[in-house]
Amino acid sequence: MRAATPPPVAATGDHHGLAVVLFAVVVLVTLAITFWAGRRGGNAAEDFYAGGRDFTPLQNGFALSGDYLSAASFLGVAGLIALYGYDGVLYSIGFLVAWLVVLMLVAELVRNAGRYTLADVLALRLRRRKVRAAAGGASVVVTLFYLVAQMVGAGSLVALLLGTNSAQARTWTIVAVGGLMIVYVTIGGMRATTWIQIVKAFLLVAGSVVLTVLLVVRFHGDVAELMRQAAQHSGAGQRYLEPGLKYGKSFTSRLDFFSLGLALVLGTAGLPHILSRFYTVPTARAARRSTMWAIGLVGGFYLMAIALGLGATALIGSAEVRQANSAGNTAVPLLALVLGGGNGSTGGVVLFALISAIAFATILAVVAGLTLASSAAFAHDIWAGAWRGRPRGSRDRRGSRDRRGGRGARGGGAVVPASRRARGEADAWTGTGAEADGAPAVAEQDEVLVARIAAVGIGAVAIVLSLFAQQLNVAFLVGLAFAVAASANLPVLLYSLFWRRFTARGAVWSVYGGLVPAVVLVAFSPVVSGTKVALFPGMDFHWFPLENPGIVSIPLGFLAGWIGTLLSPETADPDRYAELEVRSLTGAGAV
Repeated sequence: MRAATPPPVAATGDHHGLAVVLFAVVVLVTLAITFWAGRRGGNAAEDFYAGGRDFTPLQNGFALSGDYLSAASFLGVAGLIALYGYDGVLYSIGFLVAWLVVLMLVAELVRNAGRYTLADVLALRLRRRKVRAAAGGASVVVTLFYLVAQMVGAGSLVALLLGTNSAQARTWTIVAVGGLMIVYVTIGGMRATTWIQIVKAFLLVAGSVVLTVLLVVRFHGDVAELMRQAAQHSGAGQRYLEPGLKYGKSFTSRLDFFSLGLALVLGTAGLPHILSRFYTVPTARAARRSTMWAIGLVGGFYLMAIALGLGATALIGSAEVRQANSAGNTAVPLLALVLGGGNGSTGGVVLFALISAIAFATILAVVAGLTLASSAAFAHDIWAGAWRGRPRGSRDRRGSRDRRGGRGARGGGAVVPASRRARGEADAWTGTGAEADGAPAVAEQDEVLVARIAAVGIGAVAIVLSLFAQQLNVAFLVGLAFAVAASANLPVLLYSLFWRRFTARGAVWSVYGGLVPAVVLVAFSPVVSGTKVALFPGMDFHWFPLENPGIVSIPLGFLAGWIGTLLSPETADPDRYAELEVRSLTGAGAV
């Protein structure tokens, strides 16, 4: 069996209009969902941030997988496998294993302890404005990294669809995607975003199944032959099937791979848009069941992604994949073209258009979730929680019942100790209040309005950053987002949930101690300068040798939190930790 004739970049020929039509259909359907959900929802914060908390575990499991299976998964991972074989496969393993960390450590605890964001979990026992500001700022930075990856993927995809490599086409695509994500968030909120994720996840899994079945039929079910053909057309021979093609050339590259793996495995538990998904279901048990559904869907998808990456190399060739897009981001659509019959065939054009449209839907859905998470972090944590005072709702009817009777909103054991009720401190279930130092509550309508305005600003920043990162692999860009999340968010979350002595100073030091090194090391790494595919290829000011900073910045985040706690002039309040422990483990007082 020989490789298929390499398709040119203008793969769709005279029939690219079909793909354009399908793209338009995707956009119209998602906009229809957005306006439908926007009419159903209200202006309350719970509707905008959590979709009313009435999604089932199955629905939320699809939405979780939809949030997680981004352009990095569908385009980037398969592209890396097509270019680097075994080393690319390890990307998918890291993404999948990360879900076990989420299931075991954070899913139920975060659902019980929080309200809308990561900072709510921290504020339950560390009630300081500076803690909210630090956590909210870190969440915005993480989501910006992730947004850039998705929008770069959109630019590559549409450029391929239109049969051009022009920077102008990619630029206008990025601007259009940015505009759409602003519409999704400002009009539909979490309810619309969730339904878009559910539809997108179904389409993505269905499209992957179709391609995988066609690929298996093409090779008559002989996986060994698929791997032999992939090695033969990779340009690297047997080394394609062995570790080291990308990360084994030197000690530095092997260290870089270890850093990447560490970031992928630990980063998921610190991703703001994943954590916020646990608040869209009514109970912690539903959050755990959602995670189990997501693990099944994500695991099945990555098995298919491995096959599709190998298939792209076997039927197209690594050189042709790299020619179409230097980072390999268009390997899956090109494979769809070949499996459908090749250039000029009706089947090839139709399948190419369908897979491209599904990939575009994937990007639209993920950027909506990311924009919502970042706007929520800004409005709820930075503006309402840290700058203006406390979000309204910390003293509603549930809170009053907790304060008077010491009972959780859902029943259960004592939540607010009598000593703290006597001091008049805020209700445990909200995680807000005492840090406000008597500041007036912020109206929910005002907070939601600020969140919508923030979505516009964050979208504009993401568009500008994406224009500079068009030559980078989207899976690699997501790896950077995971590194920042694992460095800034995961240490403070684990310390807050499990370390009794943890203090507010430790929390602030932990966030900045991981966030600042991660961002600085990326800025002075080969990602930004010093290589042909860097953000600034004509400059060289890098001094950090690794592309992924996780191996340095993640330990620094944990170390900074530990040192900050030891040097803190205050001691941890045992009552507040007791509240967090009871509520996170039992759900007593959970929203």
